[in-house]
Amino acid sequence: MKKNLFFYLFAVLCTVSLFTSCSDNDEPAVTVPVSANVAGNYKGALNVTLKMETGDVPAGNVPAQLVSVTNAGENTVDLKISNFSFSGMQLGDIEVSGCQLTDAGNGKYTFTATSSMDVTGLLSAGIKANGVFEDKTLKLDLDIDDVKLMGSPVPYTVKVAYSGTKLSGTESSEAKILSFVFDKEVAAVDSLVVGDVVINEESKTITFMVADTAKAEYLTALVPTIEVSEKATVTPASGVAQDFSNGKTVTYTVTAENGTTVEYVASISGNASFYDFESWSYGSTMYPEEQDCPILNGWACCNDAVLLIKKMGALGGITYEGEYPVRPSTDDVHAGEKALLLESVDIKGGKNIFGTPVPKVTAATAFLGTFNAFGALGGDPMATTSFGVMYDKQPLKVTGFYKYTPGAEFYNANGELQAGVADKCSLSAVLYEVSSEDETLNGGNIYTSDKIVAKAVFTNDKAVESYAPFELNLEYVKDYDSSKLYKFAVIFSASADGASYNAAVGSKLLIDDVTIINK
Repeated sequence: MKKNLFFYLFAVLCTVSLFTSCSDNDEPAVTVPVSANVAGNYKGALNVTLKMETGDVPAGNVPAQLVSVTNAGENTVDLKISNFSFSGMQLGDIEVSGCQLTDAGNGKYTFTATSSMDVTGLLSAGIKANGVFEDKTLKLDLDIDDVKLMGSPVPYTVKVAYSGTKLSGTESSEAKILSFVFDKEVAAVDSLVVGDVVINEESKTITFMVADTAKAEYLTALVPTIEVSEKATVTPASGVAQDFSNGKTVTYTVTAENGTTVEYVASISGNASFYDFESWSYGSTMYPEEQDCPILNGWACCNDAVLLIKKMGALGGITYEGEYPVRPSTDDVHAGEKALLLESVDIKGGKNIFGTPVPKVTAATAFLGTFNAFGALGGDPMATTSFGVMYDKQPLKVTGFYKYTPGAEFYNANGELQAGVADKCSLSAVLYEVSSEDETLNGGNIYTSDKIVAKAVFTNDKAVESYAPFELNLEYVKDYDSSKLYKFAVIFSASADGASYNAAVGSKLLIDDVTIINK
């Protein structure tokens, strides 16, 4: 007989009630003193064992099971095991009624019950219960003997052992999960969980995102670290690996100090890409000898345009030796050791190189896609940006943290100071349809093309002095079709109109801990 067959059997036993009555095995009844006061709620450990020919098989453990004892007569009590469950099986209440107590002396009271179970065409079993009340404790043994499942030639025995302590009535009833985290220091696989875990008290659900690179086999052993209400317990326990693969859910039962139970259902709500901006390198494909140009791995930026000015600016009478507009911040981060720093810089432009205008201010921009600094030499500055990477998921939103300081001096494309004009940062996300991988949108049409399927744009012209959260919720203007090809762009700019060469010197945008959340 397999273990899961026992689960089914035991559920049937619970459904049809275990006992019709208790008996004292013909021992004389003794009036139980009122001072004994065994009635009340008991909380303790319950263990279920399946006894087989090959040996005992543990079939479940509940570390904080509640058993209620009520007076049923002068010498009798009723017992109820509330919300009995083990190994993820919810089996309801088990009731033992009319149990007659025997005074064993020294404040000890015992009872014994026998019964039988016979469900025509399904199973038969003999049942025996032994219980002891002593010094505000209850010990209870249930033996379900000679269990015969129809069609199985071999009988089995199920044993339930319980030991609990009587509650005083002043115990806390709070049964909450206060925190539910995945710490890669506890288990390496937990690094697959990205963003924050969401605990919804109203729906009693726990949801979290995993990296879009996570394979099903990686999600079979995630290890949540759980904090619950004071003096409460949780099952399954904190620090125990669980299988969240392929849409599986895990039910956590929190038992308060007084035995109150609350269930939470935990599951993966979707997948996501996480960017902490810790990974940088230095160099340039345009000028391999250069070793100081910052490269944000996985992202494109405008640094190559500034490098081009540094190399060729003299042809137009331009000399720039300052900072690159996109670089890592190491002294101002939201988390970790680095953040993305975008600072619009004065490159002393306003002149032409090979007939191509060079802006006075280069707006700092980083994005998913590719940047071609030579594209502007053809007369079209928008040709430098190819926004978006091929994307086979449906993005829902982009979240992260940002700080912003608008620059004081705003210049237009002609290099003219615009008094009273405030710069603003721009954070945006755009999903658009393509016919091939070569097709792309650029700075001239990224927000206006009829190929756009969904987009979200956030701008701000006010200073944000401390890291604040942002959330770009994509608004879909067309239906998403998984059979089609899409590109997805996330764009951060310290100067929102920088693509048109309008920007303020020193506008500074810091970005950190960005998450792209997919359906």
